Amino acid sequence: MKTRITELFGIEHPIIQAGMIWCSGWELASAVSNAGGLGLLGSGSMYPDVLREQIRKTKASTDKPFGVNLPLLYPQIADHISIIIEEGVKIVFSSAGNPKTYTPVFKEHGIQVVHVVSSAKFALKAQEAGCDAVVAEGFEAGGHNGREETTTLVLIPGVVDAVKIPVIAAGGIFDGRSMAAAFALGASAVQVGSRFVASVEASAHPAFKQTVIETPEGGTQLTLKELTPVRLIKNPFFTSVEAAYQRGASVDELKDLLGRGRAKKGMFEGDLTDGELEIGQAAAHLREILPAGAIVQQMMHDCETTITGLQQFKS
Repeated sequence: MKTRITELFGIEHPIIQAGMIWCSGWELASAVSNAGGLGLLGSGSMYPDVLREQIRKTKASTDKPFGVNLPLLYPQIADHISIIIEEGVKIVFSSAGNPKTYTPVFKEHGIQVVHVVSSAKFALKAQEAGCDAVVAEGFEAGGHNGREETTTLVLIPGVVDAVKIPVIAAGGIFDGRSMAAAFALGASAVQVGSRFVASVEASAHPAFKQTVIETPEGGTQLTLKELTPVRLIKNPFFTSVEAAYQRGASVDELKDLLGRGRAKKGMFEGDLTDGELEIGQAAAHLREILPAGAIVQQMMHDCETTITGLQQFKS
C-alpha cells in the first residue's frame, strides 16, 4: 500500500509503531521495521548511553528504516540529539515540546522530523517549524495526551484540513478496521501503541502485558491533567490518584504522589499495585500477545479487506 508516508520513509506498510517509554526497545523496533512498518525506539525512558546501545542493536537487527521518539522535555535532550546525529538515525518523532527549537538542527543533518500534536493549531506550528509530517493523536491514546480531550474521529480531519504535510493518525487504532477508518478521515498512515505493547518483542514486563490484554471496556481513564495528562489503567495507584482529587489535593501533592519512577515501576518492573500503567482505550479490544510481525501483517490484511468490503456501498 503506497501513501505519502510510505514514500516519505521508504517503508512498505503505512504502520508506525509508537515509541513508548519502557515498551519500545530495539527488539520491538527492529521487528516492526523488518515486517515492513516503521519501528521507533522510545528514548524517553533511556539514559544517553542506553539510547546509543539501543540504536546500535537496532541497526544490527534490521536494514530497514527505523526512528527514535524524542520527548523534547527530556532532561538530557542535548545528549540524545548528539547521539541520534552521531549514530546516523534518519527519522525522529518529537513530542512534548516546541518543535521549532530542535527541528532545524535535525534538518541540517538530513534527518526527517515528525511531531506529535493534539490539535490543528499545534499541527500548523509543526508545519511552520519545518516538520515533514505530524502525528495527530486523539483522546483515546495511551500515555500522555492532549488536555482538550479531542477524539481521533474529530481530530484527524481537522488536522488534515489544516496542514499540507502528511498526517499520521494515532489514538484508538489497533486493527485493520480502525486503520481503514483513519485513511477515510484523510490520514496517510497510522501510529499504533497499545497493540504493540501486547507484543512478544515489547520490552514491557510480562505482568503488564498480561494486564493490558485483561483490561475491560472502561478500564482506563485520562487523569493528572494538572501535571501532564496521562491515560492509566484503573489499578490501586490510579485509585490513590482519584482519592487525592476527591480530597482536593494541590498540584504539589499530586507531584509527590506521582513521585519518580512510577511508570518504570509499573510497566517495566511489573508492579501492578503501586506502578503507573499507561495504555490506551484500545486495550479493551486486545486479548492475546502476538509477535510484532504478525500484528503488522494482520492489520494490513484486515485493512485491505475492510476497504474492499466498503465497495458494497457504491451506488
